Amino acid sequence: MYCRNCGNVMNDQAAICVACGVPVGMGNNYCPLCGDITNSMVQVCMKCGVNLNAYGQQKSKLAAGLFGIFLGAFGVHRFYLGYIGIGLAQVLITVLSCFLLSPITWIWGLIEGIMILSGSINKDAKGIPLKD
Repeated sequence: MYCRNCGNVMNDQAAICVACGVPVGMGNNYCPLCGDITNSMVQVCMKCGVNLNAYGQQKSKLAAGLFGIFLGAFGVHRFYLGYIGIGLAQVLITVLSCFLLSPITWIWGLIEGIMILSGSINKDAKGIPLKD
């Protein structure tokens, strides 16, 4: 991952750039995926095609964790983080089994909610770190 402000390589777990001190996703000079120089007015990186507007929007770790704990049987936390396929699997298992398998998907969501809150799951589907 590259800093959007200065273009230096960043650790994927970093919350701020150690070179310039700017939080992850802030700035508009460089592509966060390939590090190429970008125009501040463009929406897509011309080199790698990543959506620059959506890349820096961090999701809340607390919201995702609570969604997993309380609504895990319906995969709400997975939809929130952008994992549409897994979220769809969770909701379909729950609904198509007429809620007979909902205890299994609820435990699945509970475990993932705890993992999100503990930091074991710390990125969304786009690879953007979750904010605290």
